[in-house]
Amino acid sequence: MKFFRRNYRTLILFAVCGVLLTIITRSALAGPTTTPREIDRTRAGRTEIPPAQAPDFTVDRPDGDWVGGLGLVEPHAPETRLGPDLGGRIAALHVVEGQVVTAGTVLIELEAGPEQAALDAADATVAVRQAELVRARRGLRPEELAAITSETESARARAALSQGVLSRLEAAAAGGGATVDEVERARQQAEADRFAADTTASRQLAGHTGRREDVLVAMAQLRVAEAQRAQAQAELDRHRIVAPIDGQILAIHNRIGEYVQPGGAEPVVVMGDTTRLRVRLDVDERDIAHVAMGATGVVTAEAFGERQFPGHIVEIGHRMGRKNLRTDEPTERIDTKILEVVMELDDGTGLVPGLRVMGYISPSGR
Repeated sequence: MKFFRRNYRTLILFAVCGVLLTIITRSALAGPTTTPREIDRTRAGRTEIPPAQAPDFTVDRPDGDWVGGLGLVEPHAPETRLGPDLGGRIAALHVVEGQVVTAGTVLIELEAGPEQAALDAADATVAVRQAELVRARRGLRPEELAAITSETESARARAALSQGVLSRLEAAAAGGGATVDEVERARQQAEADRFAADTTASRQLAGHTGRREDVLVAMAQLRVAEAQRAQAQAELDRHRIVAPIDGQILAIHNRIGEYVQPGGAEPVVVMGDTTRLRVRLDVDERDIAHVAMGATGVVTAEAFGERQFPGHIVEIGHRMGRKNLRTDEPTERIDTKILEVVMELDDGTGLVPGLRVMGYISPSGR
């Protein structure tokens, strides 16, 4: 009795722990209690939804001996993935997915108000310089020429008058009727009037024909203006995404108002030449010895049933690599090495770039 009185608290603690351990063990062995019973499922009118089935890429091979591999449909040339040269907000989309465009077509424009204004100013400057060059080559207008002609005639009259005064003073000075200073002043005035007359005569001649120096200056100013316009145009072009090839727009990943920048996670536009289609196949490393350039083959896709798309091998990789595609089957080997082989299809009507297919190649050397 003394033992129990001294240790009753310890005994109670052991008893509580034992009960808790029993409850936890039974709960773990019993499994989750949230699984609905069949009767509850029936009353609620619910049925189990079967899991989605992965596409079956292990269709039966065509008759004969073939080398098979999973592949991906792609355009005739590798897809072109386009992005901007600089960051900006999309102002306009000029194409839609599926549209066929030619090289040089503007696909997307970014906001570029200041750059457009700079180009407009450069265009105006070029127009001014072109007009100045035309005027330099043609000379002055008729009314300007008339004014210069009148001025020339007046200058010549003044020069003749000054020369007459000088002649009379020189004759008078010989007889003592004029001083040396008076003669010198008359001579200087005559020289000044003659120089003014020659200058206006030169202006009159230049007004009719245009001076060569003025033409050269006008041409140089025009070249500077054209260079400034080209610079403004180049800066504006950086705000545009332009098609580098003829092809079809396969995807547009951004919309008007969205901000894009170079080196983004995905391209803004994806395009490619879909006039002909190819299939990039993963050929197992055990079969590469039986694949040769020009070998024929066929492609099948689950969406087209038993239809076969014939083609021939146009490219064979030069380096082994990891699998690009998988069938998602539990028995599939994922550690095997593959060699990329490209098959060009004779007629890929109906196939879409990015579609997974199964390719079969007629082996060589067997």
